[in-house]
Amino acid sequence: MVAVPEQIADRFAAAWNERNAADLAALFADDADFVNVVGLWWENRENIRRAHDYGLRTFFRDSAMSIRRTKVRRLGEGLAVVHARWRLTGQISTSGGQADVRWGIIVFVVERRGTEWIAVTAHNTDIVPGSESIAAEGDARRAVSYRNSRR
Repeated sequence: MVAVPEQIADRFAAAWNERNAADLAALFADDADFVNVVGLWWENRENIRRAHDYGLRTFFRDSAMSIRRTKVRRLGEGLAVVHARWRLTGQISTSGGQADVRWGIIVFVVERRGTEWIAVTAHNTDIVPGSESIAAEGDARRAVSYRNSRR
């Protein structure tokens, strides 16, 4: 149970670190939405559970997530936005080795239902140091910085 909005990100990370997709999904409403770091959009609790279960059993099986900063903005009675900066280690790379450390921000919109708070939507994004945007070049996408370009 999430008693205050400030707890949602820590509970998400705890479920992640325990590889417990059911507990992670239980933080979300039945009809919740979740957009991951590459724009995959899961549109209900079961799909959120299923997608995280797959990742936590495979390429995230050795990972550890920690929440480094949380900020809550209350939007009136019973509604809040929670921003949380996270750090992820131990992801498995596509070559089978250990990927580099990742940093990101996850944003939850949470609603009070009775005595608990539940996420109705979340959006996760990576932080790409030194970048300002993403540039589409053919089928590829890459992080870019226009401040350092030589035009």
